[in-house]
Amino acid sequence: MSKILVSACLLGNPVRYDGKAKTLHHARLSRLVEQDRVIGFCPEVAGGLPIPRDAAEIRGGDGAAVIDGRARVETRNGCDVTAFYVGGARQALALCRQHGIGVAILTESSPSCGSSQVYDGEFARHPVPGSGVTAALLRQHGIAVFNQHQIDAALGYPALCEPGAQPQ
Repeated sequence: MSKILVSACLLGNPVRYDGKAKTLHHARLSRLVEQDRVIGFCPEVAGGLPIPRDAAEIRGGDGAAVIDGRARVETRNGCDVTAFYVGGARQALALCRQHGIGVAILTESSPSCGSSQVYDGEFARHPVPGSGVTAALLRQHGIAVFNQHQIDAALGYPALCEPGAQPQ
């Protein structure tokens, strides 16, 4: 059975920058967890950042620009934490390859996991279109990335079904 990668904070793990979770309650996702088809992952923690940690935003672009070296991830006080974000994204990709994962549900607006928007780098909570570092890297390698508001679309994605099966 195919597995799905899910942001650990959405599964109730207190791994966000503020030491909290962003628990997602969804019956179909809960069934997949019970079936051992969900792998929870926090790229920021995997990349070496502590819990809690300073909030960070992408400056100069989005996650794709960070991967290309044209933008950076910085904390509010200007510390460059780009290497932690890129390292965590690479670990997420390696995990997806190891488990044959083709679908990820990641936390929207995060500098790692945002799938359609991130904050603008000014720490004013102003969202702009773009992807986080992990979301961008996974997409560059053919993994379908959704956010927590698109869970039904993610769970209906063909890569989650066995050949010949219909989405649950």
